[in-house]
Amino acid sequence: MTLNGVIAAAVEVEKFCRDQKWRYCIIGGIAVQRWGKPRFTQDVDLTLLTDLGSEEAFIDALLNRFIGRTTNARRFAIENRVLLLRTSSGVDLDFCLGAFPYEEACVGRASPWKGANRISLTTCSAEDLVIHKVFSGRDRDWGDVDSILSRQFPQFELELVRRELPPLLDLKGDSESLMRFNRLVETVKAKLQPGPNE
Repeated sequence: MTLNGVIAAAVEVEKFCRDQKWRYCIIGGIAVQRWGKPRFTQDVDLTLLTDLGSEEAFIDALLNRFIGRTTNARRFAIENRVLLLRTSSGVDLDFCLGAFPYEEACVGRASPWKGANRISLTTCSAEDLVIHKVFSGRDRDWGDVDSILSRQFPQFELELVRRELPPLLDLKGDSESLMRFNRLVETVKAKLQPGPNE
């Protein structure tokens, strides 16, 4: 699958969500195309606000439109708040079923991204993308955080991240990632500062 194929799948999914009048935003690798160093991504990740207790209506509508990636996709989504789907063209879709205050705030901060060929996609903010990436904490995620910080300084809102991130990390008992993030911020700042002869 090419990147153009993944972008086309994102456009398809976004149109479906808009037609349903749902609140959502694209996160993950496609958002990195906007805010960080562009890299290949093979899937489309979204946060979809469903409210607690009303998830099944959203899940069923999505399963009627897209293909479940597992035989128990519906049950998995209800139990784990992640719906794993696939488009007819073979692109994987990960719908995170959001209902909590941070997820609502993240969707509220999302904005349209005008990409190539007049494509418009609604992605999370650079700050929220960093929050997602630090929370995930894989090596690739930290590389994305570095690239986002490097591209978005000085307009990047550090205080938003430092306000929203600690409670999320506390939920999984992670006391190291915030310190790692702060060290990375200082490293990026040092790289971007002009030298004495510049």
